[in-house]
Amino acid sequence: MADFHQNGVVTTLHNLAPRPLEEIEAELTRFSQKRPMALILPCLYSELEGEAMPNILSELKQVPYLGEIVIGLDRADAVQYKRSLDFFAELPQHHRILWNDGPRLQALDAELRSLGLAPEELGKGCNVWYCVGYVLAATNAESIALHDCDIVTYTRELLARLIYPVANPFFNYEFCKGYYARVADGKINGRVCRLLVTPLIRALKKVLGDREYLDYMDSFRYALAGEFSFRRDVLTDLRIPSDWGLEIGVLSEMHRNYAHNRLCQVDIAQTYDHKHQELSLEDKTAGLSRMSIDIAKALFRKLATQGEVFTPETFRSIKATYFRIALDFVETYHNDAIMNGLTHDIHAEEQSVEMFSENIMEAGRIFLESPRITPFIPSWNRVVSAMPDVFERLQEAVEADHKEFTGA
Repeated sequence: MADFHQNGVVTTLHNLAPRPLEEIEAELTRFSQKRPMALILPCLYSELEGEAMPNILSELKQVPYLGEIVIGLDRADAVQYKRSLDFFAELPQHHRILWNDGPRLQALDAELRSLGLAPEELGKGCNVWYCVGYVLAATNAESIALHDCDIVTYTRELLARLIYPVANPFFNYEFCKGYYARVADGKINGRVCRLLVTPLIRALKKVLGDREYLDYMDSFRYALAGEFSFRRDVLTDLRIPSDWGLEIGVLSEMHRNYAHNRLCQVDIAQTYDHKHQELSLEDKTAGLSRMSIDIAKALFRKLATQGEVFTPETFRSIKATYFRIALDFVETYHNDAIMNGLTHDIHAEEQSVEMFSENIMEAGRIFLESPRITPFIPSWNRVVSAMPDVFERLQEAVEADHKEFTGA
């Protein structure tokens, strides 16, 4: 059971009592009569063959309040797209698959790219962006949730708790961020959030002084959670990062566009586990090494837009301050783990901190040398302004793929 403490400037909705799931779903079903709901599932084809996705599908089949499920499918050829249609055919809800590698969506992407309006790189950000476009084009959903497809501990209660804050018509939240304890297999997980994001934010506060944005970011209990929910009007002006800074970038966009009292975070799971990235100590282009660089750059970019001036000396101070704070956190987490009967590898934790500290400097170097580079994909408002029929064409491409391979 969680405590009820409210920390920071963003409202925290806790899991204080074992409320029956059937009761929550009954309320959501009532809400859906006036506020239709949709779910976005960005996935790789390989995840359909993994441990998590079959269970997620089994759970979603029992969800009574969703009107639409939009699946973004990456890294799939024609045979695999057909298998994906068969895989998701069990869903009783109306659903569509965006075959992102198919010729129709690739042709639309190429045209948008020629106008400078397409994602610069492939990945989750690109997948989510096209799914958001489809939701805006083809559904009447007013509340939309998004979660990952590799959650091996998934239950439909996670979705219910995630979408509830933006689905309840008596709440005023436009955006909700999920959080949870990253504990599985007898140990504490979530190294990037524990040992990079929180210590880096605290270091930035020490070096740069109090900043309202840093207080805001420090309010989130799990800033890197891949689970969000939105009201529909949020999505038209949302700029989605295409790199590993996706989650930090979305939080920064919410900070830019909305007052704090329109945002919240919610406890969505007592246990949560998914596939883990490799640390990649020797390769800065992969795994947690690449992720840590992109996340640090996302924070630096946001602060720069608020007038913060960075120099190589600033980044050296940030690195040194971060390193001391992060090592203190290693000890904190060690004690927390031991008291709860969990294992904790101090050597591996300090290896992570050492790599992250070097990557903070690398992120700073890239930031200073390439000030014009931005990973943000244009908002759909901007895309529609340049290509007024883009929603119709996106919807037609998805429907044509579906009809070609199903005959329906």
